Amino acid sequence: MSAVELDIAVPPEFAGARLDAALTALAAQHGEATSRTELARWIRLGAVTVDGARAKPSMALEGGERIVVRAERQPRFAWQAAQPLDFPIVHQDASVIVVDKPAGMVVHPGAGNPSGTLVNGLLHRRPDLAKLPRAGLVHRLDKDTSGLLVVAANPESHLRLTTAMSERRIERRYLAVVEGRMIAPQRIDLPIGRDPRNRLRQAVRAEGRPAVTHVSIRQRFATHTLIEARLETGRMHQVRVHMAAIGHPLVGDARYGARGIVPPKAPETLLATVRGFPRQALHAFRLGFAHPESGAPLVFESPLPADIEELLQALASASRACQSQP
Repeated sequence: MSAVELDIAVPPEFAGARLDAALTALAAQHGEATSRTELARWIRLGAVTVDGARAKPSMALEGGERIVVRAERQPRFAWQAAQPLDFPIVHQDASVIVVDKPAGMVVHPGAGNPSGTLVNGLLHRRPDLAKLPRAGLVHRLDKDTSGLLVVAANPESHLRLTTAMSERRIERRYLAVVEGRMIAPQRIDLPIGRDPRNRLRQAVRAEGRPAVTHVSIRQRFATHTLIEARLETGRMHQVRVHMAAIGHPLVGDARYGARGIVPPKAPETLLATVRGFPRQALHAFRLGFAHPESGAPLVFESPLPADIEELLQALASASRACQSQP
């Protein structure tokens, strides 16, 4: 564990702000970036005082108070497991890093994945990330989803980017191959929460958190569709859950109902390609946000990986064969 010690006078502009929200920003300004969740835990434990007294995370500040923090930061990961791992970095500077994550790579250490993760590789390249909450991660991708994600490289950037994410100011677009022929674009507005029968799944639930996905059609095949999904919110497995909910699960996504459908009389090669596809056919191809320091707009795009390209070629070939049949 590492000690965190802060002594902060609350500036006037924070009048009316909640203690946990204000302290998140103020701690970052003093070089101790941490999450709002961790700060709330410290407040409840009495490791944070306001004018010498304990307070609640929801306490409204007036400005001018003195906040003192004397806390122990729990180790988040085994930082000593920094490793020289191979993955593309498409942009980096003193404030931000953009990674093109390959399919099959876990984003951060956790149960069952103590090492060999994207975070381990980032820590090898940028050891200073160990000082940031979640090594600067602003969002994440599933292990078997490929594509772009952004990482903050200093406390100020972490605060600005996580705020931008919560305020839906970071553009994230995905390409996915789904089962079935979609007829028209859709706006899917269905709340998502943990599946009560299977904790490895998410599900559409009335009491879930709001989730909105905008879906457009890129290309139709005989029994499949290449879609583009724009996230308005960022729930776990959001694209996978929403597409399954409207009857179009992603190719390769058995967890959410993929059946491995193929056109009638499909050649064995297509059958093997579709039913043997080793992951959900999902790629985070576009990422856009304002640079956390300069405010300049940044947009990045990642080409489809080879496995999805090969899948699309096989589906296109089967579609042509279907059209030529009498």
